[in-house]
Amino acid sequence: MERLFQTVILLGVVQGFIASGLLFFSTRKRVANRFLAGLIFLLSMASFCLCGSYYHWFDVPLLNLLSQLLPLIVIMPVGPLMYFYIQSFCDPEFTLTRQRRRHFWPVVIDLGAPVAAIVFVAGVLTGVLKNNPQPWGIFIDTYNVYSDIPRWISLAIYTGLSFKFLAVYKSNRPADAGLRWLQQLTWLFAGFLTIWLVYLVPYIIPGYTDVILDKFDWYPIYIPVTILIYWLGIKGYIISYQEMVTAKKAETILPESTTTPAVLLLKKAMEEDRLFLNAALTLQMVAKHTGLPPKTISAVLNQHLHKNFNEYVNGYRINLFKEKLLQEDADQLTFAGIAYDCGFSSPATFQRVFKQFTGMSPSEFRKSAHEAQKAVL
Repeated sequence: MERLFQTVILLGVVQGFIASGLLFFSTRKRVANRFLAGLIFLLSMASFCLCGSYYHWFDVPLLNLLSQLLPLIVIMPVGPLMYFYIQSFCDPEFTLTRQRRRHFWPVVIDLGAPVAAIVFVAGVLTGVLKNNPQPWGIFIDTYNVYSDIPRWISLAIYTGLSFKFLAVYKSNRPADAGLRWLQQLTWLFAGFLTIWLVYLVPYIIPGYTDVILDKFDWYPIYIPVTILIYWLGIKGYIISYQEMVTAKKAETILPESTTTPAVLLLKKAMEEDRLFLNAALTLQMVAKHTGLPPKTISAVLNQHLHKNFNEYVNGYRINLFKEKLLQEDADQLTFAGIAYDCGFSSPATFQRVFKQFTGMSPSEFRKSAHEAQKAVL
């Protein structure tokens, strides 16, 4: 039976790596699928490490050392990846803002054991520490046991947030295959959390940890993880394809009686109310401000202006930047400072967008503009 379980987990690893690769490079729902790809990949990596112990892949000294130094088991981002996958699946204009990236900061909890191993190895090699791995090994084993507590709590929090988000989302639209899929996904993670908790409680009690491992090994956790990998990979890829086909069928050309007032409202929101100066501006915020449904805004931008939401907003930001850059006192300001004043969230984002819109860097643009002014004079 153990050999069967090990084979099932190994096949799950292979399927997980393939599915995560297909989803990551898929052109359908690119942002959402990349979150799902990351989620599946992290689960597959954890299962890969377990298979490594079952099949003695790490018995080779070099591979064993690498397995200790590299963070192969990274679980803390799983919750945020699930939550952002659900949000980005529901919102085509979803972007990973600076504020949202903070959700991934707790990944440092997953790095505790590898960092301790690196400190020990570096200390021995430099002569700072004695070559006595026993206390370090005890610390790493203990850390690995108790780090599962914040991991479980994190996944539980984001599962709860996912339920809350879907409840609000469901109230604003009729049920469809995409919504049912997201609800199934959330309930599946809730079921996994229950199984994990039943295993985790005795596992973290000193004196019972080895008993649990000797009697059950990791099968009660990793067989459900394997089921998650199979289901997320296959169903997630299928549903993203179905959503694309449905969206194409449902896409209709908006009448002029809809597009003309909508364009005027959007221009007023940007040119008079200057919403684009808000670095955290979202499609939902513009919809609330203008009273237009988010889908109408996206359709108007795509069909009438041939832009997506981010391109539309960034166009105003770039134009304002150009104006500020050509003012007399602009030489005393930094590009980053002007970019922040124009609504960009970071210098890196600004540089990328400016290059995309103008085909040149800000310094090249300023030099070109100054040369053009001199030529006119």
